[in-house]
Amino acid sequence: MEGPVRFSSCRGVAFEVKPHPDPYAISTPASKVEPPVSGRFWFDWMQSNSSSRVYPSSMPRTASSSSSHFCDLDLDDEDDMVLTRLEEGDEEVVILKENKGMSPMLPCASKREQPPKPSPKKESRLSIILLDQGLFTVYKRLFVVCLTLNLTGLVLAATGKFPYARNRAALFSIANILTLTLCRSEAFLRVVFWLAVKLLGRSWVPLPIKTATTSLLQSVGGIHSGCGISSIAWLIYALVLTLKDRDNTSSEIIGVASAILSLLCLSSLAAFPLVRHLHHNVFERTHRFAGWTALGLLWAFIILTISYDPKTKTYSNNLGSRLIKQQEFWFTVAITLLIIVPWITVRRVSVKISSPSGHASLIRFEGGVKAGILGRISPSPISEWHAFGIISDAKAEHMMLAGAVGDFTKSLVSNPPSHLWVRQVHFAGLPYLVNMYDRVLLVATGSGICVFLSFLLQPCRADVCVLWVAKGIEQNFGKEIKEMMSGHPKDKVIVHDTAVVGRPNVSQMSVDTARKWGAEVVIVTSNPEGSRDVVNACKSAGIAAFGPIWDS
Repeated sequence: MEGPVRFSSCRGVAFEVKPHPDPYAISTPASKVEPPVSGRFWFDWMQSNSSSRVYPSSMPRTASSSSSHFCDLDLDDEDDMVLTRLEEGDEEVVILKENKGMSPMLPCASKREQPPKPSPKKESRLSIILLDQGLFTVYKRLFVVCLTLNLTGLVLAATGKFPYARNRAALFSIANILTLTLCRSEAFLRVVFWLAVKLLGRSWVPLPIKTATTSLLQSVGGIHSGCGISSIAWLIYALVLTLKDRDNTSSEIIGVASAILSLLCLSSLAAFPLVRHLHHNVFERTHRFAGWTALGLLWAFIILTISYDPKTKTYSNNLGSRLIKQQEFWFTVAITLLIIVPWITVRRVSVKISSPSGHASLIRFEGGVKAGILGRISPSPISEWHAFGIISDAKAEHMMLAGAVGDFTKSLVSNPPSHLWVRQVHFAGLPYLVNMYDRVLLVATGSGICVFLSFLLQPCRADVCVLWVAKGIEQNFGKEIKEMMSGHPKDKVIVHDTAVVGRPNVSQMSVDTARKWGAEVVIVTSNPEGSRDVVNACKSAGIAAFGPIWDS
């Protein structure tokens, strides 16, 4: 008779049941059974005598439901508890794994006696993105501040108390376009992030300054959006003034300005959260092509307005000396350079793609990359770009782990290409700011681990602990990813395989691990709901935490 098989919940509550050929439990001969171990169920792949292990390669891959985001956890379980039923003849044992602070219970009854379980209430991703981020996020504050400053200037100009703005309304519109372009320039932000880490990444810098800087840099999209709306408002005001003084302008100038206004409105509508979330490809292409067209028309507007002589109602040919004296010209030059720079670095490169499972693909590129950096790839550079975290030891090569959730990422698994388009200037995101802190907890679910692996593979300034929650580690992510997570101290790398031990309370795990690690800050990559829950739980516990926002 085999010894008892021990199951452990994520909260450290364990139950012993009779052996059963459960696909998630790995039975062990009686002679090799070890005494039960209390505490959390941490995986230590480097200890061959451990009683807990990840699936051996001989076991079939876990079948899981498709997900709209590969960072998702398996959401088939109840939100408040996880029930596992093991039947032997007429007898049924029900295992209740504590998940959210519930007291352990062991009901023993037949299925017929069990009351039907109510379906868990599911929140839509859209409601999480639009409503659950709160009314006073840093992103929204920046948006409101930016819009308020511009509207204040607009009101002062309209009432005659700001004559400079009244006379140069078009310049204020162009200045807002320059600002929003800076907020989305990957080359410019790479420099800003580097300066932030260089200047503030010191132990003596107060933690509130570091976290405030992180919040600001993560939320520059609020400035981008605020300036977009403001540029429309200033251009409308400029057009109204021009139409009032129609005798001193030309129909060509009015027509070009109206076309620019239409394109700016179209871009703003496409970027509205509802459209952007539900029709992302529409947003991306509209934003790109409408922006390029508006830039071309802006150059036409600058040339027409500077060369037009209202007295003779003709256009002058001598533009050189007049152009360089105009602020509008230099602002437009800066906008053009910021937009062109990323496209100068676009290259078609050879790649090697392997698929450890039908759920993901591992894409290899030449050249090492620093930790915390992200990159963009595309099958067709004009139509679409996809951003992924980069795995690298900063030496010979780097990799991207792409979950198969969309048409492009699924094609990487089913029909892997030999070449892809890349932007050689990689960009910095929230993970790059890990280098600003001393001790950091990195929390990831699913393929979200990709962007954090580099912190384990290469030296970095921060002392990090990685907590990864995923389903079927080796089966879904491959042996190579599993080995990258192995060989580290058990308090530095914590892996929870939901296929083996069920779905955990990731929020509580994050809080407990952050306290144990002494983390200054927690950074999480998960689906919108998971990121929100972890961030809110950590903040409630007095721990600074950051996760991706919808406009990251």
